[in-house]
Amino acid sequence: MSDATTTDLYEVTMAMSYLQEGMTGPATFSLFVRDLPPERGFLVAAGLESVLDYLLDLHVGPEDVDAFASAVRRPRRDLQLLLGLKFTGDVRAVPEGRIVLAGEPLLEVTAPLPQAQLAETYVVNQLSHQTTIASKAARCVLAAAGHPVVDFSLRRTHGPQAGFQAARLGAMVGFAGTSNVAAATALGIPAVGTMAHSFVEAFTMEEDAFRAFARSHPGPVTLLVDTYDTDAGVRVAARVLRDLDRGPGSAVRLDSGDLGALAVRARSILDEEGLPEVRIVASGGLDEYALDDLIRSGAPIDTYAVGTRVGVSADAPYLDSAYKMVEYEGRPVMKLSSAKVTAPGPKQVFRRPGYADVIGLADEQPPAGGGPLLETVMRGGQRTGTRPTLDECRERFTADLGRLPSAARRIRAPVAPRATASERLSALTAGVRRRIEEQMATSARSSLPERTVSGPQGSAAR
Repeated sequence: MSDATTTDLYEVTMAMSYLQEGMTGPATFSLFVRDLPPERGFLVAAGLESVLDYLLDLHVGPEDVDAFASAVRRPRRDLQLLLGLKFTGDVRAVPEGRIVLAGEPLLEVTAPLPQAQLAETYVVNQLSHQTTIASKAARCVLAAAGHPVVDFSLRRTHGPQAGFQAARLGAMVGFAGTSNVAAATALGIPAVGTMAHSFVEAFTMEEDAFRAFARSHPGPVTLLVDTYDTDAGVRVAARVLRDLDRGPGSAVRLDSGDLGALAVRARSILDEEGLPEVRIVASGGLDEYALDDLIRSGAPIDTYAVGTRVGVSADAPYLDSAYKMVEYEGRPVMKLSSAKVTAPGPKQVFRRPGYADVIGLADEQPPAGGGPLLETVMRGGQRTGTRPTLDECRERFTADLGRLPSAARRIRAPVAPRATASERLSALTAGVRRRIEEQMATSARSSLPERTVSGPQGSAAR
């Protein structure tokens, strides 16, 4: 089976029905986030490269048809229409690393209806997950206020793929390294790490563990000092580093307890031992909120290692994302469900200074001072350009972050800018709504039974 089967069942049943009905005209679907999670002032667009890889390879083969038939409990011949389906459409999207707001399309797919429908689940999954993690990681970079942040999340992310993505996305928004060897190797990210408490416990004496580790690793080392008594551990580490003349570039790591207070004491001990160049690394349940508190307290911590809470975006683990049809065969469509109304038509986002963004129609001219966010990244099922590098994505993020209003950058109680709709989009939305409501009223009237009223003499009154 291929990734074509990584989809929800209703995507298969709808695609099958479309093909049976001959509904293969071009459809445009728009993916956006309805509202930002609490304590978020912005999102960082991410996951597009995974989506393009998927669409490039999307092809329904014989084994996929067998899987579909088994899933819907229908004879294989009923699913045969899906055999050979591949993605031949176009994609317009916000490039990875750009900052986006609620309601703004991150991506729009235009393709034959069965193709665009079958792709929904995978596309939503990748953009939603990766945008969530990138946005959390970006807030850590903000909170760290220039101090290096590294990724320690792999052990507790929701699977190895998610761990790989967390390492990549952290690097995209400015992390200094990752503990994930596979990601570091594949992406050219610095690999970082120290030792676990088990290493220290395996030796009779803490000092024996530190000396053994140093013997195995020439050059700077980072020693974990809180297995037993943190202050004592710092003193032992200082003695080992001084004896071996390994101070420059080396560090001690604090992994539990009151990190701020422990860091103050550790810095004092290291300075007393003549090791001012030895850095302090902090880890253990950290995220942007903890980093913000530690930075504001003046804790003498040099590097922050973030793990679980960032790798799963613990405080906001999902986005209220939607992938909705906005046009079929040139006919604008929209959804009127309560609290889930969508706007019709293919769109563009125009960024203006101060993030006074305008959501307009795709064929509109930019407003004064505005520039488009969505770019054509796939045409006819093929990429329109080369895969961007991490450095290019990071440059986009850094530039956008520098222009983001300070209120949106706050770690606590941020105020997110809100995009507005263009006049043309507002007019189209109102017109499509009227058309749908008129059609519904006409349908309701035509479904009423004909009424016959008898008069006093039993004759029919009309």
